[in-house]
Order: sequence, then C-alpha cells, then structure tokens
Amino acid sequence: METVATEPITPSTPRPVRRPTLVQGWHELTFLHWPVEPERVAGLLPVGTRPDTLDGVTYIGLVPFLLRRTGLGPGPGLPYLGTFCETNVRLYSVDEQGRRGVVFMSLDATRLLPVLAGRLGVRLPYLWSAMRLRHEGDVITYTCRRRRTAATSRVVVRTGPPIAEPSPLEHFLTARWGLHVSWFGRTAHLPNEHAPWPLHRAELLDLDDELIEATGLPAPAGPPVSVLWSPGVRVRFGVPTLLHHSR
Repeated sequence: METVATEPITPSTPRPVRRPTLVQGWHELTFLHWPVEPERVAGLLPVGTRPDTLDGVTYIGLVPFLLRRTGLGPGPGLPYLGTFCETNVRLYSVDEQGRRGVVFMSLDATRLLPVLAGRLGVRLPYLWSAMRLRHEGDVITYTCRRRRTAATSRVVVRTGPPIAEPSPLEHFLTARWGLHVSWFGRTAHLPNEHAPWPLHRAELLDLDDELIEATGLPAPAGPPVSVLWSPGVRVRFGVPTLLHHSR
C-alpha cells in the first residue's frame, strides 16, 4: 500500500476553499485540552480515520464560544438565527489521505433550527441546550445545560495577553482545516479555511463539566494541560468529500 504523508501542522490553510457552502463567525472561544492515549479513543472515530497525535499523544477538547452569522453559501450569514452560543467536545483525527481534522463528539447549541439542520443535514451530534456567555471585565463565564438530560457545563476563564508565536502543541490543537463525520455509513471530510488564529493566554478560574463524560469519553484526569482564548475568526466551509473506504 502506498504511504500517504500527513499534511503539515500550519497556522494557514493548506487547501483554500474556492466554493464556500457555509460561512460562520467563531468568536470569544476558550480552548481547554487534556491528553489521552490514542488507543482509548480510536474506536470512537469515523471509519477511515485514526487519532491524530503529537509526540504519541492525542487530546480531548472542550470548546465553548459564540457563533455569529451562520449562513449558506458565500453570503454574510444570518444576524439573528445564525448567532448563538455553542460548546463542542472534540477529538483529533487524520484520514487515509493525510488530512488532519476534528471529530465532534457533541455540539451543544442554543438555536433549535441549526441543531436540526446539523443533525439531519451533516449528521453532526448537535444537542439543543440552554447556554449563556457572560463578560465581567477580563473574566468570561460560559454555562450550558442540556434540555433533555441533566448534563451541564460551567467554564470560567480570565483572558490574558496575546501569544506572539504559538507552540507546536498550540498549533496542533487549533490549526485544523476540516472535520470528519460519519455520513450514512461512509466518512465525509468537510474542509474549512480562515485567517490564522489570534491566540491569547488564559487562566482557568473554575470548571465544572459533565459534557465530556456524557459522550462516552474517559473523564479527564486533572486540570487541562492547555488553556487558550481567542477573539475569533470568520470561517468558510468548502464542499465535502467522501473517503474511499467504509467499514
């Protein structure tokens, strides 16, 4: 079998999106990450992908943020229906063509219509939840409560100075130019592009989360090894492609 090289970890997209199918603004993001052994999460990834690793380790991510002006095609997006809070639990993947990506284990969102569209159209594990993002100076509090279960999450961070040169780990955890999703028995890759992340240091002041364990992932052991914040970027998604192999 021919060996395919894994794409490099780079702050700029290696595959520009020429025909945008979806636009979104990702704002006020906090990135929390914990290391996990690849073999503990490999069975949770879509067929044709494996855990992406850095120095033999992969990561579980918890990312709350504000999503603004989601819309189809290249347009400006919807100001009201397309703006809502979201929290995702995610893993990191690489496929048989060497494309690095994200695998979402859950996505909590406050707007019912995008939740239904995401579940039915793209087959993403969206959940309708009550969420809030609150600012008090440089302190940001994110809260989430699922409407059909008792799972909740509360994240409180203090934002810090910008990072002039992100570390290899910080690039690995944030510079992701696509996602992998199981789609009617196949695996699809959905590419995206955006400007390089403007990353900041952040201090975790409080964390009380049940979303990670609710996905079936192992409970994080101890505090996150990486805490980052970003004011955000504008994102364009391209045309999805199906992987060649299926289980």
